[in-house]
Amino acid sequence: MPGSSRVAWVVVDGNFRLHREATAFLEQVRGLSRSVNTERNYASRVALYLTWCDERGLRWSEPGFENLLRFREWLVSVPLPPRGRRNRSVIRFRQDGSANAVLGTMTQFLLFGVGPGWVSEQVAMSLAKPKFLRFLPDGAAGEGGGARVVTERTLKFATTDPGIEYFTPEQVELMIRMARSARDRFLIVLMRATGMRIGETLGLRRADVHFLGDSRQLGCHVEGPHVHVHRRRDNANNALAKSRKSRTIPVSADTAGYYRDYQWERETVPEAAESDMVFVNLFRAPLGRAMSYPNAKQLFNRLAKWAQIAARPTCSATLRRLSGSGPGFPGMSSRSCSGTSGPGRSSPICTPPTGNGARPSNESQQVCNDSRHRPGRANGHAAGHRLGRLAELAW
Repeated sequence: MPGSSRVAWVVVDGNFRLHREATAFLEQVRGLSRSVNTERNYASRVALYLTWCDERGLRWSEPGFENLLRFREWLVSVPLPPRGRRNRSVIRFRQDGSANAVLGTMTQFLLFGVGPGWVSEQVAMSLAKPKFLRFLPDGAAGEGGGARVVTERTLKFATTDPGIEYFTPEQVELMIRMARSARDRFLIVLMRATGMRIGETLGLRRADVHFLGDSRQLGCHVEGPHVHVHRRRDNANNALAKSRKSRTIPVSADTAGYYRDYQWERETVPEAAESDMVFVNLFRAPLGRAMSYPNAKQLFNRLAKWAQIAARPTCSATLRRLSGSGPGFPGMSSRSCSGTSGPGRSSPICTPPTGNGARPSNESQQVCNDSRHRPGRANGHAAGHRLGRLAELAW
């Protein structure tokens, strides 16, 4: 980490002192090779729980099951802070699915504390219960039916599967036409053509792009235009491919044409020549730096506002995986192109788009725990010393 651009997340209190136990939990998450975005989400959820306990004078390690039930209800009953300076009159609440994500991370955090002795076994036993699975596929129960008993969380909301968000081909074409730069157009086209996730797309190196008909001169024996997807931990923008298996994805000649236009645009920025990343900043400082996920999210937010649709970076990649469109190698399935495993992921049940765009995205936001946006203030709490603030460290 020293000497690299790796980002690490920690939890601090109001005086910017490290919360030792929460930071140790995040170190474990980092040790499991989770992406920096996953680590950030875990940090914010743990910080929210610690802040809630501190405001009520509770010990986070021994909150009591009744208080945990109150925390569960508080997650969905207290209004969220307003987004930006506009639309402050719109009252938003956290959805059950987002609350479940917070409760799941809180449960993992408390269970993690059992090993070092920070949390008692009685607390851990109240967080989970055995569940007997009556209906399993043939052969999935294991010897003696041992796989029929699993551990289930006790603190959660009953939710239904909302389906998968995706763009229609017409919506993708609309966003391509509305994109203001060749880089943005190529980003949208590439995600649609390959089904890559946003982390995989932003983590592409220039050496991964083989858009020639024959790339043997580059040491690659894969025929036709294609891209290589690798999981790398040293990307300058901390982009991380979710799949640990490297794979090759074919693309069409049209996709290569969009890449050619982007290269002409990139050549006008001298700073971009110093980066080996495919997607870099061309219009705002620092020029030439690898494009980050927040920048890509802002791009899709702008396009969504102009096109009047609900847009997220994941929707464009999902379109290719659902339809199976695009070129392919002989014997290659949509599952192998997208890097997913298991029939459930390759054959999802889809929610069709609404009349004015893709299926509306979940309007709840993940917990924000800095000094300006603290959920506790929605109830009028104003504690002077608070736990659960976040800090981002660039080593």
